[in-house]
Amino acid sequence: MLIVHAGLRPAIIILNGGAKARMARISGVDLPRDKRVEIGLTYVYGIGRVSSNNILTKANVNPDTRVRDLTDDEVARIAKIVDAEYMVEGDLRRETALNIKRLQEIGCYRGIRHRKGLPVRGQNTKNNARTRKGPRRTVANKKK
Repeated sequence: MLIVHAGLRPAIIILNGGAKARMARISGVDLPRDKRVEIGLTYVYGIGRVSSNNILTKANVNPDTRVRDLTDDEVARIAKIVDAEYMVEGDLRRETALNIKRLQEIGCYRGIRHRKGLPVRGQNTKNNARTRKGPRRTVANKKK
């Protein structure tokens, strides 16, 4: 039986025996407890497998460790490296949005494609491109 206290950070889970297990929280993201650390870190926006392994190497943490088995010291070391060397979560999303907005404001080709909701990187639009264009809007034929 797990009882989760949804208070302020960090989330604390009280197990049957009364032992407290801390939720690993990095850059505002709760890592999944049952996954290995190298996979769990990829739940943070902006960190993939390669970055995850680099972080764990620098923090001197075994990638095969489960997130629930991390000590507070290891979590702190990982969080310190992520905060110091990587742009993640809100900052990364904000920078991406500002880059797109800048392209739209200067009116370059890529900005115009973003504004129109069309593919930006040169893909053909005659037949496909449904992801960017959205559902089909049929146009009525002219009667002969």
